[in-house]
Amino acid sequence: MLRRRNFMMLALLTAALMILPLRAADLPYAAPEKLGLSTERLARLDAVINDYIAKERVAGTVSLILRNGKIAYYKAQGMKDREKSAAMPKDAIFRICSMTKPITSAAVMLLYEEGRFMLSDPVSKFIPEFKNPKILKKAPNGETYTVPADNEITIRHLLTHTSGLTYHWNPELGALYQENEIGNGVRKETLSLSESIKRLARLPILFNPGERFEYSLSVDALGYLVEVVSGMSLDEFLRSRIFKPLDMADTYFFLPESKQDRLATAYTWYKEQGLKRFPDEPIVEGTFSYDADYPYKGKKLYQSGGGGLCSTAMDYAKFCQMLLNGGTLNGVRLLSPKTIEMMTAEQVTTGDPASEFGLGFGIQTKLTEMGSEGRYGWGGFYNTRFFIDPQEKYIGILMSQLHPAGDMQMLDQFEVLSYQAIVE
Repeated sequence: MLRRRNFMMLALLTAALMILPLRAADLPYAAPEKLGLSTERLARLDAVINDYIAKERVAGTVSLILRNGKIAYYKAQGMKDREKSAAMPKDAIFRICSMTKPITSAAVMLLYEEGRFMLSDPVSKFIPEFKNPKILKKAPNGETYTVPADNEITIRHLLTHTSGLTYHWNPELGALYQENEIGNGVRKETLSLSESIKRLARLPILFNPGERFEYSLSVDALGYLVEVVSGMSLDEFLRSRIFKPLDMADTYFFLPESKQDRLATAYTWYKEQGLKRFPDEPIVEGTFSYDADYPYKGKKLYQSGGGGLCSTAMDYAKFCQMLLNGGTLNGVRLLSPKTIEMMTAEQVTTGDPASEFGLGFGIQTKLTEMGSEGRYGWGGFYNTRFFIDPQEKYIGILMSQLHPAGDMQMLDQFEVLSYQAIVE
């Protein structure tokens, strides 16, 4: 009798577990051939990456490829830390830098869906310092002056990098950004996000908002907009509204001490020096500077919506799969399919004849390289990249930690080698 009761309880527990939704961490695996991919052709990716590692162009990588919501390829190659002879694990944490931008853009769209603002709203409605922007001009004698802009910067301008803002490397405004200690997201900062964006808002811009595409600190400004509208820090908002629902347990602005040993070591590659461990001091390139220890050192005040996150390939795959699924993953809905449709539609011209920009993503518009029209994605400063292909239900993520990378074409080759593995 007791045995029968135990059997029944076990059967009920098994049935209950079967109807419970899988955690977002449980992205399923499948044999490549069952997903229309070739194992033999995927091995070409192994060979190319191993060749780069053998030639000391990169220390190590983690690559992840999914099709139809299932993992077909997930490999760690090379070293997480060459000097310590530490092999690269699959769960290594990487500085994803500008791959933060799509996540922050999704956070903005979560608030947009709640009716908190319209994309046509001026940013100054929420951040008064952006009121009455001025454009930097240069006289024939070289002196600079400003003139009032024709219109206000809107939330849409920030999402599409048409705000007139720029980055520290810009020859016109870079020095001014540096003088005012404006954060750039890839170094230890002295100011908080709110302090930095308020200072940035008071500085001149390059052109009338909406005039053209200029890759910029626009998404850092969006991060502060999220804080103002939500009443939460950007970290709190991302954690509660995106990371926790998707079970992205290894994604942070600043790594907890318990996970710092999983952070992949950053390297530089210069033709004269080869592959070298990133120096202890920041690298300075004109008015732009960057370091590699910002995820765990410094004041830890600046939560950069445009470049500050660290993550794993698996965590980022969950975010990508949610987007590809039309805003949902394992029963958790973050966004409407109509929102993602708008985010991944062509919004502005970037100057690249084969690529346009949506609301947070670059979008392939012509097949000058292997892929599909409508494929979208982005990359990061330390040699990371992802792509999402709605036509093929295909996701690719490659993580490494290298800057500068010289003339290495590994990221581009990753996309080609991912696509050539599709056989049906």
